[in-house]
Amino acid sequence: MTNDPRLTQPPVVAVVQFPQPKPQPRPQPMAVQPAQHPTHRRIPNAREVVSVKGLCKRYSRKAPWAVTDVSFTCREGEIVGILGHNGAGKSTTLKCLEGMLPFEKGEIKIAGYDIRKQAEKAKSKMGFVTDNHATFVKMTGLQYLNFIADVYEVPTKVRLQRLKELDSVFQLGKPIENLISSYSHGMRQKICMMGSLIHHPKLWILDEPMTGLDPRTMHAVQEFMHAYAAEGNTILFSSHALNTVAKLCDRVVLIRKGKQVDELDMSGIYAQNPNFDFEEYFLRNEEQED
Repeated sequence: MTNDPRLTQPPVVAVVQFPQPKPQPRPQPMAVQPAQHPTHRRIPNAREVVSVKGLCKRYSRKAPWAVTDVSFTCREGEIVGILGHNGAGKSTTLKCLEGMLPFEKGEIKIAGYDIRKQAEKAKSKMGFVTDNHATFVKMTGLQYLNFIADVYEVPTKVRLQRLKELDSVFQLGKPIENLISSYSHGMRQKICMMGSLIHHPKLWILDEPMTGLDPRTMHAVQEFMHAYAAEGNTILFSSHALNTVAKLCDRVVLIRKGKQVDELDMSGIYAQNPNFDFEEYFLRNEEQED
């Protein structure tokens, strides 16, 4: 990393003046109840954005398989959740998909590009928010966003507009000019999300995205996810928060002990049974597997 001139030279910083956020009314609960589960995002003849076939991953030759034979797809306009208990293999699956981890068996394609053979093209189509929210803490928030925009070659005029749009969602405000090392856990999560979206990726990947967010931001992020998918983009996220998954997802991939145990079409299920209790189903499935 030290040989990269972008890290040894001061980044080109676009000066953006953000208005001070106005006091916000207390957010009301999302109006997405089981009987109203969103189906409007389905796009006719939607193209496949993610294809995972027979994914198998282990961390050493002697270690047990962390992920075994996981297969699923994601199409344009979909929000797909990967759900499972802690240690089920959710983060491992996402890190293989993003290209952070090598894997022993299987195939992963992003927008038609093989993550092994065409990694640069595949990664150009995605934005990824890791579970540890890693950033360059010696940069200010604004420097970090401009650095990421430079990496993805986002034109100055376009990035300025996107910075304003993203700040209206995440409301980082004046602290965007401060060093990231001074940020709280929640603020680091916000700047990571903003950085992952600055190039408007076709695929937005999030690992436990709501952990550490305050209620107002959590509500704003959920509504943003609906709007982003409605534009024809794809969102893939991991979680063990059942209510969040039930509210947001078109489909859910269930993983237990590294194995894919089910895939649910949430929109179809709620269309047939508006009173479907997702929490009860999940817990019953867990008990049967024990």
